[in-house]
Order: sequence, then C-alpha cells, then structure tokens
Amino acid sequence: MDLIAETIAAIRPLDEAAMNAARAHQDRLTKPRGALGVLEELSVRLSGLAGACPPPMPEPAAVAVFAADHGVHAQGVTPWPQEVTGQMVGNFLAGGAVVNAFARQTGADVRVIDVGVRTDLPAADGLIVRKAAHGTADMTLEPAMTDGQVRAAVGTGIELARDLVADGHRCLVTGDMGIANTTASAALIAAFTGRAPENVTGYGTGVDEATRTRKIEVVRAALERAGLDERSDPLTVLAEVGGLEHAAIAGFILGGAAARVPVVLDGVIAGAAALAAAALAPDVRGACVAGHRSAEPGHAAALQHLELRPLVDLELRLGEGTGALLALPLVQSAVRVLHEVATFDSAGVADKA
Repeated sequence: MDLIAETIAAIRPLDEAAMNAARAHQDRLTKPRGALGVLEELSVRLSGLAGACPPPMPEPAAVAVFAADHGVHAQGVTPWPQEVTGQMVGNFLAGGAVVNAFARQTGADVRVIDVGVRTDLPAADGLIVRKAAHGTADMTLEPAMTDGQVRAAVGTGIELARDLVADGHRCLVTGDMGIANTTASAALIAAFTGRAPENVTGYGTGVDEATRTRKIEVVRAALERAGLDERSDPLTVLAEVGGLEHAAIAGFILGGAAARVPVVLDGVIAGAAALAAAALAPDVRGACVAGHRSAEPGHAAALQHLELRPLVDLELRLGEGTGALLALPLVQSAVRVLHEVATFDSAGVADKA
C-alpha cells in the first residue's frame, strides 16, 4: 500500500459517543445552554475527532507554508512577477512576513517548504526543500503536473503532518505562497464543485477588472482542455489544473485527519486543496476547521461544498496562513471551555428550573 492509500485508509468518521459526551458536558457548564454558539459546535466536533471528551488542547500549533510556482503565470493572470514567490520565501525565513507576526502572536511554529518554487533557493535555516518540480506547466496547454509530481507533492504534505504530530504538535495550520495560485485555485474549485469559472474566480492580489476577465478565460480554457467534471479522479484533477502547493496542502490535511488532530484551513488556496482532500477521503472534513472566509468568491463556494462554517470573516485575501492563525485562539478557546469551566454542580451554582 502506498503512502497516500495508507493515509486515506487511516481516516475514520467522527466518534459519536465522544460528541454526545461533549454535548452533555456543555449543557452542564456554568452558562446558559448554547450560549457559546459556534464554539460549542466546534468543541463537540473536536471531541469527535479525538474520540474523547474533553479532547486534547490544540496546542502547540504549527503553520506549514508550502511554496510553489505556476506555469499559468505566462497567461497574464497577475501583474506580480513570478520571482516574488522565491523572494517571499526568504521573507518568511527572515521572520518578516505577516504570517510570522501572527504566528508569534499565537505561539505557533512556522515551517516553510519549497515544494515547487521555479528557482533553486539557497540553503537556509528553517527551509525544508521537497521540490517535486520547478513549478507547474501551463495548465491551459497541458497538465500542470505529471502523476508522479502530484503524488510526490501530496506525499510531502502527509509526511510533514506526520512529523509535526510526532514532534508533539496538536494543531496544524495551512499556509501557502505562489504567484498565480488563485487562478489554479479557481480551476480546482470549479472542477470539484461544478460551478462556472466566472462564479469562483476573484481578484486575487487585487488585479483590475480586465485581468480578472482574463483569469476567467484562462480558467475556462484549462478546464475545457482537461475535460474535467465532478466525476473525475481527484488526483487527476489536481494534476491537470492544480498547483504543487495545492497538492501538498491536500496531503497535509489528509495527514492531519489520519492523526486525528485538527487542521485549521486558511483561505482560497487551502479551500481548493481541502476539496481535493475531501474528494479523496470524505471523512477528512471532520478534521477541518475553516479559519476564515476570504474575499475570493471561490472560497465561499469551497466552504459551502465542504459544509464548513468559517470562524472569522474580515475580507482577508493575503494567504500565507494569516486568516487561519487569526482563528487559532478561537479553536483553542472552544476546547479550553471543556477543560476549565466549572459545571453547575461543581461550582454550587443553581441551574435553571
């Protein structure tokens, strides 16, 4: 059995007994029943994921920033030069990006993984090099990745998730970097949800209306070339129109779900990757927490398809893992309630009649 199949086989549904125990415990805590709203629902789901109530605290956390380049950049879908991908990797490693600032605030560890940057980056402390290819091919002309490349990238994500959990991390956070990756994300989301390209393609890093129109045309051309629909094999969809970072994030989600630790998803790139992971293993959704809803229309479509409710909605569109890190304290708070809040009986507080 190969690594991907082995990981998928290890993913199980949420534990109903643990979820029922969490619901009952929430109802005994010193607060009106249901008063914590979505956080109560989240605590129940995380109990089901762990198979215990209360579940382990989702800390320490680690954010994995997977970086890769995209051949579709040649189609004029963004004004940003492709060199920015590698340059931002350097910024992550130096601690100067927004993801670094938010990680310091939340106490999360940052891992930076070159899974497909076009250039060969200089060796640096903190850089994990797992390059499956020097960027993808232009998906409007040919498959973005070979089968071997997509499997290697998925495997990298699985292995990193396993390593982080083995090192003691109890929450995984998705991050990404790749100029033109919102175009590939839109193609993936359209393929997995059946939505029209114009309904899932946004402004990315803030392109003008003419460039967005160009992106829509490019996404449509790639999907028509590949002949994809909702019945297509998930790894084939990834290979045809995805990015190496999408494939790695999909593996990262699968690895986290197999280890039964929560995976906090970032924005549209993570949403597209989660669609692939869920197509491979539907029960993976039990491990996924939607950190936020980005300003990209495709992200809302992905979350709706995955039936995930975002914890934060601040019109973010940065990526890197930033929105997920902002939501991380909410995820931890949901579990902390089960650990630390007194029950009516233990506190000597009268329950309602």
